[in-house]
Amino acid sequence: MLPTLFVTHGAPDLALHDVPARRFLEGLGASLPRPKAIVSVTAHWETREPMTGAAAHPATIHDFGGFDRRLFQIRYPAAGDPALAERVRNLLRTAGLPASIDKTRGLDHGVWVPLLLMYPDATIPVVPLSIQPDLGPEHHFLVGRALQSLRGEDILVLASGSFTHDLRRFRGQPIDTETPADVAAFAEWFGAALTAGRLTDLLDYRGRAPHAKDNHPTDEHLLPLFVALGAAGPDFHAERLHTSSTYGFLRMDAFAFN
Repeated sequence: MLPTLFVTHGAPDLALHDVPARRFLEGLGASLPRPKAIVSVTAHWETREPMTGAAAHPATIHDFGGFDRRLFQIRYPAAGDPALAERVRNLLRTAGLPASIDKTRGLDHGVWVPLLLMYPDATIPVVPLSIQPDLGPEHHFLVGRALQSLRGEDILVLASGSFTHDLRRFRGQPIDTETPADVAAFAEWFGAALTAGRLTDLLDYRGRAPHAKDNHPTDEHLLPLFVALGAAGPDFHAERLHTSSTYGFLRMDAFAFN
C-alpha cells in the first residue's frame, strides 16, 4: 500500500538548482510503488471549502514573479482525472465536509515543482486539492481522514507545502546559507512530534512548538501536512525521508506516513 507523503516544494527555482532537496525528490518517485493517480494537496490553492480540480488537461500555472525566465517556460503536461476529482469531492461530503469541484483549475508550482522532479514523464494523472487557511490543522486532518480509502486504490496523496516558511527572511542570501538556530529548533520539535505520534501536540503546534510563529507567520504552508497525516489512518507511523534547507530559512524536510 502506498504511504501518504508530505514534501517541501521550496521556492520555484528548486526546479533549476542542484541542491540536496532537488536530488531527494528526483529519487523519491522511483523509490515508491508507481501510483495510478495522484491527489496533490497544495499550499498555493486557498479556498473557503475544499475544492478538487477536475480539468481533463490542467494547465501549468506560473503563480510567481521575479524568478529565472526559464521557469516560465516549464510545462508539466500531466492529464487530470475528472472522475477521481468527483470521487474526492464525494468522500469529503460523505464525511460531513462541504466540498466542490473546479473544472478549470490548473497545476500551481506547489504541485508541478515536486512532480516535475518525482515523475518527469508526467504520465500519472493529477488532481489538485485546495486548502482552507482560516480553518486550521484539525480541519485539514479531518480532510485527510476522509481520504483514507484512496491508499488502498493505489492513489498517492501527496501534500506539498513547506516545513518552515517565513519569506520575510529572504534578503538575497545564497541558497546554501546556514540554517538559523530557531529554524532548526522548530523543525526538530515538529519532526520529533511526528515520529513519536504526538497528535495533540501537532494539532496545537502554534501554541506548543518553539518559534512556531517565527517560522510560520501564517499556517498555509504547513496545512497540507495535516491532510497527509489524516489520510494515513488512525494509527499513523511517520518516517522522516529527508532533511536539508535552502536559503537558510526554508527547511526542506519530507515525511512518509503509513
